[in-house]
Amino acid sequence: MQDVDEIDWPALREAAREVAALAFAPWSQLHVGAAGLTDQGWIARGCNVENASYGLSLCAECGLVSGLRSGGAERLLAVSVVTQDGLPLAPCGRCRQLLLEHGGRDLAVDQGPDSPPITLGELLPLAFDASELSRRQP
Repeated sequence: MQDVDEIDWPALREAAREVAALAFAPWSQLHVGAAGLTDQGWIARGCNVENASYGLSLCAECGLVSGLRSGGAERLLAVSVVTQDGLPLAPCGRCRQLLLEHGGRDLAVDQGPDSPPITLGELLPLAFDASELSRRQP
């Protein structure tokens, strides 16, 4: 696993900002982009896509995970989620769960240039994961 100090956070943040510009957000006007460093060393990206029924909207992290898998990678090592202004945005609860499944508790999450990254385990303590399923099956 790559050391968190070796991650090019400004480049990851910029990739997220660039894809935020492609978001479809006619209702909230909040353009969000997500960029993640994959286990294969390339950057997966995703942006939010809103829907008139709101509940069917897709967060940027959903697109990011889709890009991860469709690009042939299996795991995220670091992720930056930003709005159109380029400033980090914490993933929502649903997306924290999604990122957990594709990056694990040690996934490094960007908090911006003035704060060190935080792990997903810190953002989502006592998370429900695949181990819960295997432990509880009859």
